[in-house]
Amino acid sequence: MLRSLEIRDVLIIDRLALELGPGLNVLTGETGAGKSILLDSLGFVLGWRGRSDLVRQGAEKGEVTAVFDLAPDHAARAVLDTAGIEMDGELILRRLTMADGRKTAFVNDRRVGGEVLRELSDTLVELHGQHDDRGLLNPRGHRQLLDAFAGLDAGPVRAAWAAQRQARDALFAAEAAIARAKTEEDYLRHAVTELDKLNPQPGEDAELDARRRLMQSAARIGEDIQRAGAALSDEGAEGRMRDAARWLEGVADRAEGRLDAPLSALNRAMIELAEAQAGVEACLEALDFDPAELEAAEERLFAIRALARKHGVAPDDLGGFAEDLRARLAALDAGEAGLSKLTRAVAEAESGFAAVAAALTGQRQKAARRLDQAMARELAPLKMERAVFSTEFAAGEPGPEGMDTVTFTVVTNPGAPAGALNRIASGGELSRFLLALKVCLTGQQSGLTLIFDEIDRGVGGATADAVGRRLKALADGAQVLVVTHSPQVAAFGARHWRVEKRVAKGATLSTVTPLDAGERVEEIARMLAGDTVTEAARAAARALLG
Repeated sequence: MLRSLEIRDVLIIDRLALELGPGLNVLTGETGAGKSILLDSLGFVLGWRGRSDLVRQGAEKGEVTAVFDLAPDHAARAVLDTAGIEMDGELILRRLTMADGRKTAFVNDRRVGGEVLRELSDTLVELHGQHDDRGLLNPRGHRQLLDAFAGLDAGPVRAAWAAQRQARDALFAAEAAIARAKTEEDYLRHAVTELDKLNPQPGEDAELDARRRLMQSAARIGEDIQRAGAALSDEGAEGRMRDAARWLEGVADRAEGRLDAPLSALNRAMIELAEAQAGVEACLEALDFDPAELEAAEERLFAIRALARKHGVAPDDLGGFAEDLRARLAALDAGEAGLSKLTRAVAEAESGFAAVAAALTGQRQKAARRLDQAMARELAPLKMERAVFSTEFAAGEPGPEGMDTVTFTVVTNPGAPAGALNRIASGGELSRFLLALKVCLTGQQSGLTLIFDEIDRGVGGATADAVGRRLKALADGAQVLVVTHSPQVAAFGARHWRVEKRVAKGATLSTVTPLDAGERVEEIARMLAGDTVTEAARAAARALLG
């Protein structure tokens, strides 16, 4: 509930404090007195789009503060939690506008952007009038209004729509991948055949290169290695060392031990010599190759390196590259079977969406009949018992909210064709249609402050009385603020303020005055009689006030 509205230096308002309460709050006054400024100011602090030149002439800045009382389960609390704003007893919105156009907003003394204000606004206030801007006249919002009226949950339809979209996306991606693969199918098959035929192994390039270099150098180093082997053989060092050992062993027992050390060293040398001989023989064996082997090694080495250059990979990576190509070929070969599976998944998702969307359509159609009946009951007291309100359905573009197009239509005269609210109804009729519709749609809502801006324009007499009664009924257990020129409507207010202009020190200012019982009689009498208030007008005002 909006508890208070404080305005400073906005247009023709210098200082104004408005204390509101539950039930029906009424604002009256002459045209141009400043009633619209109050609504502009409230819209400003709530972040609504509006005029930008709000600062009073001569002032540095304009400021508007709105204080709300919130129930424990009020929807605004979720917005505050998301924004990280603490709530302690009351909600205070404050917004400033500087003369140069800069704006600053605060929620409970926490600086916020306009988006937070607008999110809070959606949970706090609704403004309605003949130029309704909250969706009642916009057919694009009628389906959502019908769902709110019936308390319908479109969650299953949204989930089914998301599943359908996901299945379609998967099918599209698979089709695109297969199309791309088909364009390179010949390349893939040729490349895989070529790689499979060569079958390069990791490390083979280095191994072949080392073997090739060894075979190339064998002819150059083989002769010296053979000479070294001959020098170490029986005809060379080995034989001489054996003779030396035999000669020394023959005289060692007569040398008083002086030959023991030389003999031991000679034995060790012969062991090392044997190892050297074995190494030389192994090297000679390794260097013993068939010239055809060198040719084969060079041919394979060159083939591996040429294939690596062709595909732009390192020789050791050819095996992994071949695996990638095989996987792409396998995906291509299995593509038709995969497409069939994905196509079936799309069909199942589409069938699932159609089923839940059709169920939601059925629920909406039942809700539409209830809404039409509720509107008929509301229109009768508003002296429009011959008018017909109808909720029309048409097949719409399928989407996350279903596949229905919902439009509110009216017939104001029997036999006339149905049409959109804002095209068929006159100003007074439109006001009553909007009021009746709002009464019906507000049944499921709570915690909103409803503002009706001259919604009774164009009606009078018994019809205006009926409008006032519906507004009063709408305000039972809620808060309604009405800007009105109708004395019949004003008479139903629980609280009444008069808005008027005055000139002080050459400046035009707007003031808002709360009216007591006697002052209400005078104001309603003025609304009935005009400039000259007569006793008859006062008597009529007292009669209206009951």
